[in-house]
Amino acid sequence: MNKQSRTGMSDRTRRVLVDIICYLFVLLFLYAATSKLMDYQKFQLQISKSPIITDFASILAWGVPGLEIVISIMLLINRTVMLGLYAAFTLMLLFTLYIYAILNYSDNIPCSCGGVLQRMTWDQHLIFNIVFVILGLIGILLQTKINEKRAH
Repeated sequence: MNKQSRTGMSDRTRRVLVDIICYLFVLLFLYAATSKLMDYQKFQLQISKSPIITDFASILAWGVPGLEIVISIMLLINRTVMLGLYAAFTLMLLFTLYIYAILNYSDNIPCSCGGVLQRMTWDQHLIFNIVFVILGLIGILLQTKINEKRAH
């Protein structure tokens, strides 16, 4: 049954929106992870210059792309979509807070992004990340509704 809720959104529409959000995260994370791993030395050097994460650069150089890949896989498996959405939301929130901190509390602003993302200004990157944080939150809310309907 494809009933509409009081928001006027059908169950099918919710499912399609969650799928789109998941695919956008998968695209973003796999692209970012691939860019970082393909030019690993450059990525490691750039994050080692960060005034905030210098001490963790060697761990993060492998950890961040690895986490992006794991989250992407979680978002593609029905049983782990909700956990993947929470992980994607959290990771994007952390990236966003990092950019905010760099912009407001640091004189040195190294860019450790790869590919097309490194062509963005820091302000554009902050906005881009905020959009993905919002998408993550929307995905979590919609998936919660889907899960509640399934439970009944």
